[in-house]
Amino acid sequence: MNEKIVEDIIKKVMKQLDNTAIAPVDSNNCEAIPVELSARHAHLSQKDALELFGGPLTFDRELSQPGQFLCKERIRLIGPKGVIDNVAILGPSRDLSQVEISKTDARMLGTKTPVRQSGDIKGTPGIILASRKGIVGLEEGLIVAGRHIHMTTCDALQMGVCDKDMVSVHIDGERPAVLEDVLIRTNDSFKLSMHIDLDEGNGSGWNKNVSGKIVAKSKETDGGLYIH
Repeated sequence: MNEKIVEDIIKKVMKQLDNTAIAPVDSNNCEAIPVELSARHAHLSQKDALELFGGPLTFDRELSQPGQFLCKERIRLIGPKGVIDNVAILGPSRDLSQVEISKTDARMLGTKTPVRQSGDIKGTPGIILASRKGIVGLEEGLIVAGRHIHMTTCDALQMGVCDKDMVSVHIDGERPAVLEDVLIRTNDSFKLSMHIDLDEGNGSGWNKNVSGKIVAKSKETDGGLYIH
């Protein structure tokens, strides 16, 4: 092969590697971030809620993020190989229904479920939702939610990160771990917290006192689509 072509290829590869490298973050500027478990749950559209329950969703209690709440209603997930009962529903309603599960849940249901950020459901598997009053078949909307951090713009400025950055976070659980590809979400209505699923929580020995610290961020990131 021509030496000039080889040299150009090497330069291109090295540039790509440099762009995706991990840059260390001064952890002294990063306050401890509360880590919360996000168990399996569903977000329903008004149309699907009416099909399943015959009326709007019923408020039960507020969640940690302002404006988010747990509903009194529960649903059954029906997959190709299994079912999961008593799945929580979170409000308020959305334009499109979405179900967030763990990889362990996906194996129980018999689905190949990708890791996506909330709202990024195009091309994802469907799932059947059932209640005592109705049944709804989603053509898409089943995801394993990508790990993420909610923070205000002031929090982001203090920690040296921006909305849609991807970072690595050290979790100080019983089995300490560094979790990569954590999406930063900024909005001044947010309360600072990191969300991981049950698989990640069990793997790191999570308890309610566990916190995380940002230790690195990608130089080049693409946060993709998400819904607050």
